[in-house]
Amino acid sequence: MRGLNARRAEALLLALALTVVVYGYAAAGLALTGELPGGLFGFGVSQLCLATVTHLAVRRFAPYADPLILPLAFLLTGLGLVLIQRLDHAYARRFESAPASGGQLVWTVLAVAAAVVVLWALRDYRQLQRYLYVTMAASLALLMAPAFFPGDTYGAKRWVYLGPLSFQPGEFAKVGIVVFFAGFLVLNRDALACTGRRVLGMTLPHGRQIGPIAAVWLLSLLVLVFERDLGTSLLFFGVFVVMLYIATERTNWVACGIAMTLVGAAAVGATEPHVRGRIVAWLHPFDIYLPPDQRPAGLVSDQAAQALFSFGSGGVTGTGLGQGHPELIGFAGRSDFILTTVGEELGLAGVMAVLLLYTLLVARGFRTALTCGNPFGKLLAAGLSVVLGFQVFIIAAGVTGLMPFTGKALPFLAQGGSSMVANWLLIALLLAVSHQARRDLGQQEPPSDAEPDHPEPVDGGRRERRLVQAGQGLPGDG
Repeated sequence: MRGLNARRAEALLLALALTVVVYGYAAAGLALTGELPGGLFGFGVSQLCLATVTHLAVRRFAPYADPLILPLAFLLTGLGLVLIQRLDHAYARRFESAPASGGQLVWTVLAVAAAVVVLWALRDYRQLQRYLYVTMAASLALLMAPAFFPGDTYGAKRWVYLGPLSFQPGEFAKVGIVVFFAGFLVLNRDALACTGRRVLGMTLPHGRQIGPIAAVWLLSLLVLVFERDLGTSLLFFGVFVVMLYIATERTNWVACGIAMTLVGAAAVGATEPHVRGRIVAWLHPFDIYLPPDQRPAGLVSDQAAQALFSFGSGGVTGTGLGQGHPELIGFAGRSDFILTTVGEELGLAGVMAVLLLYTLLVARGFRTALTCGNPFGKLLAAGLSVVLGFQVFIIAAGVTGLMPFTGKALPFLAQGGSSMVANWLLIALLLAVSHQARRDLGQQEPPSDAEPDHPEPVDGGRRERRLVQAGQGLPGDG
């Protein structure tokens, strides 16, 4: 399905996503106030304009792009706006806080506009290879910037304040780092894939080859120590290790990465109070309700326990949109814990549906990587898919009690302008790679002669052809 057929399918899917989002907005308003929300028409028009503009931009600048990527991103973004609007009512009633849905809608418009600009300006994603080290330098500067700003937010230093504006530079750094990793691994994958020494039955890389992963490991520890940002540290290091495995197909990189992660996490968790507090809350979530003198040291938050209560009260089908109590989570209900609102009001079925949407989006990214004939495009699409999937995993695992919660924003659903803009830039890059890959695939001519179903070995096939051309015959010929 390419060209106009793909765009027709995309338009139909966008119409379906628009219907679901507007219906959710109306259902939440009915449940909360007993009548249709006054802003229903304006909300519907805004979503229709966003869907139309992005569809026309893709039709104009990336007509061969995968038809599922844009509707999935649009549906997740719309569901996030519905949930934030629903949370505004609960927070205003309990905490008298100002609404956040209007600001989130503005950031959504800016994020979509940024994605359209990227599609217009980046006609060939391979141009990014020219600026690899500039991209890496800018990403590292963004990653380390919060450490130089005073104060922290809820224990972690992940914000940069410029007058009245604030943003999370780590959200943009994750996209730039993936671009650099893709280019770096394309240039060095042969050296990284060479055989190293065998230790305890496992082949380990040579010292000079393990240097890059050691440097990334050290940098992730620095982020964890100085910024106390567990989520960004895990995301940064985990994506690099997975991309190393994709580029080299060597499981020893994964083994080294897991071992280094455990060592670093143990060291920082034992010395950094904020990180240790999150680990204690993960291990003993319900001890917060014990008398203060009986609680484990460092346990100060009831969010982990409230999240489990929220999922438990939702059951399979949920209490109904607008009929739960997500405000009991506190401020984090608009960030990483927004998934608990889904679990309580839409139940296990709703959580599985949301996770399935993320899974489909990640799967389309990997499909783009598989169909792309350019090595840089393969690693770029795979890396963007990994960073999205890994971020969703660490957040979902944190709020469900599978691992310590990290404080990262859930992509597209959670409140946050930095997260929204960065994730739509990620979508724009995926669309650009998908367009190029599917266009090149459609222009390939079918083979004129019948070929065997199994591909010949790359190195062996070249060697045999050289021997035949030299008149030496093949090994073993009489």
